[in-house]
Amino acid sequence: METTKTAIHFTDNYLLNPTNPISVNLIGAGGTGSKVLTALMEMNHSLITLGHAGLQIRLWDDDIITEANLGRQRFAPSEIGLYKSVALINRVNRFMGTNWKAETQKFERTALGGFPENAQSTIYITCVDNVKARFGVAEILKELSDRRHHRDEPKYWLDFGNSQHTGQVILSTIGTVKQPNSEKYETVASLPMVTDEFGELLKQSEQADDTPSCSLAEALEKQDLYINATLAQMGCSLLWSLFRNGMTENRGFFLNLKNFQTHPLKVA
Repeated sequence: METTKTAIHFTDNYLLNPTNPISVNLIGAGGTGSKVLTALMEMNHSLITLGHAGLQIRLWDDDIITEANLGRQRFAPSEIGLYKSVALINRVNRFMGTNWKAETQKFERTALGGFPENAQSTIYITCVDNVKARFGVAEILKELSDRRHHRDEPKYWLDFGNSQHTGQVILSTIGTVKQPNSEKYETVASLPMVTDEFGELLKQSEQADDTPSCSLAEALEKQDLYINATLAQMGCSLLWSLFRNGMTENRGFFLNLKNFQTHPLKVA
């Protein structure tokens, strides 16, 4: 009787033993992004302690902190009026002695159609609140994938998305990642982008009202208090497993926080 092999994606070798910190573009500094940054801070310190080169983060967001952001997002009253990206990066750098960078702009094409400066990195993490932004990032990543000549060669895209009580985190490869020969596993070199696999679903789920909330109470009608934090912890755990285990049989998950159900998305 023939046994079916488990489908596995092996982590790109460069992530496991890099000569320099792994460059990460974190796009979005709101409810999810602000908490993902904290998780990346913990991950960076842990990796360095284990002898790894760690992470070099660049946080992108053009939003200004308002009173409505307090409580659900990781900001203090004293930070109202500051750029979200600047406030968060300054805090992490003071806390951990890192030299991470903030960009006070959106991660999108320039007026002339070019890439934003510093667009190149090894890992991209999106915590954006609209579908158009996701498709814009996907378009840039596909083009960057065709220009592989840089030390910070694009390898992975980790996308976070949510509604009020539900959300998902999906890991994609940018192009293909060379896999080792394996008799035990069925190796998978390419993980589809969220915009390719779930593009139509994303468009259908787009909320008509994407205007900024004027209060925390209004914001909680759109996204419940702990959906962002739960996604951030679970999603960063998936990224952590790529570094620590060197492989994964899951490429994401779907979460319903209202009924506490989680469904893994298997590598296939």
